[in-house]
Formats: sequence, C-alpha cells, structure tokens
Amino acid sequence: MESIDLLKILTAVIALAVAIIGHEIMHGWVANKYGDSTAKNAGRLSLNPLVHVDMVGTIIVPLSMYFLPMLLGADSGFLFGWAKPVPVNMATVIRNAGYSGAMQVDLAGIVFNLTTAVFASMAIVAMHQPTSADDMFYIFSYLLVYQLLIINIFLAVFNILPIPQFDGAHFVMHLSLKYKINSVAEFFYKNERYSIFVVLIIIMTPLKDYLLLMPVRMILNLLLP
Repeated sequence: MESIDLLKILTAVIALAVAIIGHEIMHGWVANKYGDSTAKNAGRLSLNPLVHVDMVGTIIVPLSMYFLPMLLGADSGFLFGWAKPVPVNMATVIRNAGYSGAMQVDLAGIVFNLTTAVFASMAIVAMHQPTSADDMFYIFSYLLVYQLLIINIFLAVFNILPIPQFDGAHFVMHLSLKYKINSVAEFFYKNERYSIFVVLIIIMTPLKDYLLLMPVRMILNLLLP
C-alpha cells in the first residue's frame, strides 16, 4: 500500500475519532451546564479517547465500512461510527432548564460537528491542494482537514435524521413534549428497538443518496466556493 493511501486511512481514523468523541462530549458538557453532572462524574467529559471507545461503533463498524467495499472490488466506503454514549440524566436537565434545555443537549453534538466542519472548510480554502513538491507533513495536514470536513458534515446529517435513538428523534420528542403532543414522543419511544434496521435500510438502499449524500453535497457547496 502506498504512503498516500496510508495517510488517507490514518487521517480518516483521526478525523472520525475527533468527530464522534467531540460529538458525545458536547452532549455531556451542555447537560452539565444545566445541572446534570452525570457525565462529568463518570469521567466522560475527558479528551482521553480511550474512555469513549466503543468496540463495535468506534472500531469494527468504521473499519468494515471502509475496507469491505475495497475487498469487493469497489471504491473504499464512507466512514461512519459512534462512541460510547455520554450518560445524561435528562430529567435533571428538564427540571432545571425545561424542554428547551433538553433540546439544546440533543443538538449539542450536531452543532459541534457543523462548527468543526465550518473551521475545516476555512482551512481548506486557505490551503493549496498537495503536489509532489509538498512534504509529507503538509499532505497529512491537508488530508486531515479534508477528512474533518467531510466526516463532520456526514455525522451531522446522519444524526439530525429523526431515527429513533438518534439526536434528531430526541429533539423531535422533546419538542413534541414541550407543546404537549405526547403521541409523537410515544411513537419514537416505542420504536427505539427498530433503529438499527432503519439505519441499515438507509445505508444499503438508494435512500442514502437522498437522505445522506444529497444533504452532504448541499452543505459542502455552501461551505466551499
């Protein structure tokens, strides 16, 4: 495998770790802001990646999604994964800040991903595409910034989808409870066990083009000239 290919893999792994760990930490950070210190007491606001690693979501799934298409003779797949969910006592958040506070906790990870993508896009605009005259450090830096841009946008788009157990669904649940539309929250709560099937259907069918890839391209077009 060429050195550039190794750099692509390395930067993708680093960018994914930053995106998913930062996403989870922000949930706990905002919850702590509203009086819920569950994540802080559990040591989950730490930047140490080891306390956030989920064997399946952080290692097995991303590697499978990246290398399986290559083994089948296709281009490498996109990276997707998750860290251990940061524990949040939403009852405490709601008691202190109402459902509006709960919705801020729900969206905190997505805001982190989009903010990171914005800064990455600014860096990409300021950098030139690597050439043979550039050293490996510059190529590494460029690829890392590019991966941070793409992966953070992708995770933000995926998480905003109203899939049970995802941030988008949690936001809709708390929004509906705020306006006393309890049936909506009950629907998502009752169907949480089906979330993995919904994810698989989206990823393995043309739905991913409309629900994931198209929004990602739209955001990229907004961020990059």
